[in-house]
Amino acid sequence: MPGPHERIIFALDVDSSTRAFEWASLLQGEVGMLKVGLELFVGEGPSVVHGLRQRGARVFLDLKLHDIPNTVRQSAQQAARLGAELLTVHASGGAAMVAAAVEGATQGAREVRLPAPVVLAVTILTSISDAELDAVGMRGPCEDAVLRLGKLAVNAGAQGLVCSPREVKQLRSEIGKAPLLVVPGIRPAASDTHDQARAETPAKAIADGASLLVIGRPIREAANPVARTREISAEIERALRG
Repeated sequence: MPGPHERIIFALDVDSSTRAFEWASLLQGEVGMLKVGLELFVGEGPSVVHGLRQRGARVFLDLKLHDIPNTVRQSAQQAARLGAELLTVHASGGAAMVAAAVEGATQGAREVRLPAPVVLAVTILTSISDAELDAVGMRGPCEDAVLRLGKLAVNAGAQGLVCSPREVKQLRSEIGKAPLLVVPGIRPAASDTHDQARAETPAKAIADGASLLVIGRPIREAANPVARTREISAEIERALRG
C-alpha cells in the first residue's frame, strides 16, 4: 500500500511549464503524483508531461475526455504514449466511450512499452450542487448520480473513479475494494472551500475509503507549502491508523 505522502496528488493548476517545474522541484518526495489539468496542458502541451517525467515525477493527466468513442480512443492512445499514469474521462460520456478510452490507453502504452495508465471516470464535478445538477437536466441528487455513473463506468472497464469526498463511503461499499477512488475537493480543517460545493477533510476522505487525494490550493496558497504538505500527510497517516 502507498505511504501517506504517496496518497497526495498535487494539482499543478498553473499557467506555465516554468512554474510547474518549480513546484515539481519543491514537492519532490513530498507527494506521490502531480496532476496536469486543462489549463497547463492547453498552454504548454505534451512537453510539460515529458518535462515532469524527466524530473522523476509521476503524472496524472486530468483531461476529462468527453467525445464520441472513436475520438476518445485515439486521444487516450496519445495520452498513454506520454507516460501518464492516470487519465480521466467523463463517465457521462457513456459505457462505450469509457470502454474506448481503456482500449486506447492500453494500445498507446503498448506501443511505447510503458504500463497502461489507469483510466478514471469522473462522475459529478465537485463544484456541482444538487440544484445545478437539476438545472442541467440530470437526475439527482448528486449522491445518486455519482453512484449511477460510477457503476456504469466500472462495468465498462474503468479502473477507478473521481468523486467528491461526500460520496466516497457509499461508492466504496457498492463497488468494492479494487477500483481506485481519486478524490478532489479536499480541504484541511479551517480552509476555505473556494468553488468546491462538496468538500471534506483529508482524514474523513481517507477514513471513508478514498485511495488518493487531489489537493491544490491548500498547499499552493500556504505560507510554507512543504510544511502544509507534511501536515496533510500526517493527518492521512493518523486516519490510516484508525
